Amino acid sequence: MSDERLRAALSDLPVRRALPGLRAVLDDRGVAVLAAPPGTGKTTLVPLALAGLLPGDGAGDPGGKVVVVEPRRLAARAAARRMAWLLGERVGGRVGVGVRGEHRPGSRVEVVTTGVLLRRLHDEPELADVAAVILDECHERHLDADTATAFLLDVRAALRPELRLVAASATADTAPWAHLLGAADGEPAPVVESEAALHPVEVIWAAPERPPAPPHGMRVDPALLAHVAATVRRALAERDGDVLCFLPGVGEIARVAGLLSDVGVDVLQVHGQAPAAAQDAVLAPGERRRVVLATSVAESSLTVPGVRVVVDSGLAREPRTDHARGLGGLTTVRASRAAAEQRAGRAGREAPGTVYRCWSQAEHERLPARPRPEIELADLTGFALHAACWGDPDAAGLALLDAPPRAAMRAARDTLRAIGAVDGDGRATERGRAFVRVGVHPRLARALVDGAARVGGRAAAQVVALLSEPPPRGAGDDLTALWRTLRRGGPPPDAYAARWRDEARRLENALPADLRSASPDLSNPDDPTGPGYDDAVAGTVVALAFPERVAKARPDGGWLMASGTGAALAEGSALAAARAEWLAVAVADRPAGAASARVRLGVVVDEDVARLAAAPMLAEVEQVAWRDGDVAAHRVERLGAIELAVRPLPDPDPERVRAALLDGLRAEGLDLLTWTPAAVALRERLAFCRRVLGEPWPRVDDEALADHAARWIAESGARRRADLARIDVAAALRALLPWECAARLDELAPERIEVPSGSRIRVDYSGERPVLAVKLQELFGWNAAPRLAGGRVPVVVHLLSPAGRPAAVTADLASFWRDGYRAVRAELRGRYPRHPWPEDPAAAEPTRHANPRRRGR
Repeated sequence: MSDERLRAALSDLPVRRALPGLRAVLDDRGVAVLAAPPGTGKTTLVPLALAGLLPGDGAGDPGGKVVVVEPRRLAARAAARRMAWLLGERVGGRVGVGVRGEHRPGSRVEVVTTGVLLRRLHDEPELADVAAVILDECHERHLDADTATAFLLDVRAALRPELRLVAASATADTAPWAHLLGAADGEPAPVVESEAALHPVEVIWAAPERPPAPPHGMRVDPALLAHVAATVRRALAERDGDVLCFLPGVGEIARVAGLLSDVGVDVLQVHGQAPAAAQDAVLAPGERRRVVLATSVAESSLTVPGVRVVVDSGLAREPRTDHARGLGGLTTVRASRAAAEQRAGRAGREAPGTVYRCWSQAEHERLPARPRPEIELADLTGFALHAACWGDPDAAGLALLDAPPRAAMRAARDTLRAIGAVDGDGRATERGRAFVRVGVHPRLARALVDGAARVGGRAAAQVVALLSEPPPRGAGDDLTALWRTLRRGGPPPDAYAARWRDEARRLENALPADLRSASPDLSNPDDPTGPGYDDAVAGTVVALAFPERVAKARPDGGWLMASGTGAALAEGSALAAARAEWLAVAVADRPAGAASARVRLGVVVDEDVARLAAAPMLAEVEQVAWRDGDVAAHRVERLGAIELAVRPLPDPDPERVRAALLDGLRAEGLDLLTWTPAAVALRERLAFCRRVLGEPWPRVDDEALADHAARWIAESGARRRADLARIDVAAALRALLPWECAARLDELAPERIEVPSGSRIRVDYSGERPVLAVKLQELFGWNAAPRLAGGRVPVVVHLLSPAGRPAAVTADLASFWRDGYRAVRAELRGRYPRHPWPEDPAAAEPTRHANPRRRGR
């Protein structure tokens, strides 16, 4: 029976014609790139062929296992089941599977996830029992897959030159992979192509009548999902065959499934969190017509039989990380054109098909050509730890298609140092190597190992298992409540509960024996059977994983995380009802444009738990700063950005006091100093000289004086705001003058000028040009006002009436006496008869006084 299945597969699957060529290039070079579109058989027939398991092809035992590396657990299980079925066996015979939580090794072929392969490479880099490794779906550019490829190339170069590597891609974009795999030989690796098994696919542009709101974070416009459901109904009415509908995530699949509850066909869901039975049902032919709602896992990793129609929402999920705030997660984006082609191809796998695209052709042309590689987008903490354990902390020597972003690597190394996974030079510590073997994110591995010593191995494993995947829909934001429900065997979906139990068991078994049996060591005095104890246990583990996300309630509402990021609870939050002062935040995101992070999952804790779990962030600092209009000096106990206790600091460091005063001057301005009229006038004179004469006259603008203020503060001994007002600003300004400027200041910019009447009139330097404001009668006989700054700038004369009001403005007195005086005389002498108004002012005597009154009047 098995031979019949294999012969049928060989006759049906196009990849069979590529097998001789693939064997030949592997015999010659040891590396190859296999370009085989979905449905050609690259995932099932190629491993069996390289393992010598196809009937009648003459290939013998290759001398070791063939390892197939898949990016997803679902795809790994499906590939192993399919190959075992072709051989007439169950998984665990000649074909095995190795994924997180399940290990059934095969004697000839083993299908593993990239994470499992990476852990094996750290433990056994030679892969002594492996003859060939097939890196399936390499075009998807998952971070673990890129890392595994780099490590395998190192193994071939240094340890196992006979190890064969095949990069299998579902796209024709093979040149980068050919150059990467062939770099050691100086020429690209050979590319073996398999013809497509696709039939023609008709494209129907099915954009909604009204453009939906663009995706925002994880949110998808409900109107778009309603349109997708309507398009599925349309496809069922217009076309035959099963319908495969692509949606970005589990939540959207559930919502569309609800909208299709009455369509009269089987509605199935396929995603990474689906139970094994549901996955099996999707991958087997159905007895009734089906609608399969799937994430991008069905683009190329899985073949769903019976599909003639694809409905594509046009959305996908990508990782995003806010490295500055330590927040990460998935975000919804428009799918690339390459992804859209992969999805459409599923409709033509077995016969001519149709794809309904829920966007317009014009929009399609604006889509990105291909998805961005995960290494450019994701949190790189796990990657950095793998690189450090591999002996290349900077990843500079790894053969990668794209270099990791520097900022993301810096953030990753900072995190690894904080949890003790690497030393100061970035080299992996024993703790770091132990974290890698656990097989979860380094943060969670740290929480498991350190948490087990505090709360016991089983409890730590159970809480970390909760953190290792998203919670079920409708679980709320209280992690402790979810944990209690799962322990009681409550309502979360069976598949989720089963995965949680399996993962908790795996994590507990991954602990050293002494930690598995460790007794809880918490200072919390609550009854271990009470809810407060559960919160203390869960909160300790969560805070060990994410110490920078410990959060304290703010007096004015909201929360402040130890990282300095604000946080808010969702409306109707179960955590809000507890009115707690402290939270340990397990999951948070920061929606675009939002001022605060949004808490998705957390635990109510108390300050003792916060201090214990985030102890490395505890610090006592002397804080001297300008606050609320004066110098504030305190001794502050902090948990990161959170102030725990504040006490007055009686004798602060004088340097820091001076820095705070200077900050105050910069923040509130130079008006904190006392500006006497003499100081103002001197500053204006100096500004005039600087403007006209330049160097070495000093700058006296606000910015320059703020720079000089540090010396003034130090010399005055100022310690608070009131001391600033006692600084002699005029003396400080004079001290800025070089000796040659000080000696000539009164000559070049005199404070006062003596006029013909004998009066000494103050010069106003506040404008662009100096101004001399003086009564007209005091200037009789003066044909020219003086020029300042060494004759460079004429004084502008404001001629005043006897009452001191402006009568005329001139910079040329001789011209004024000749042309303008008559009009002023005619206007003012009747108003001021006791003052002299001579016919010839240039020859008249100047005076400060009015004429004496005539007697008898």
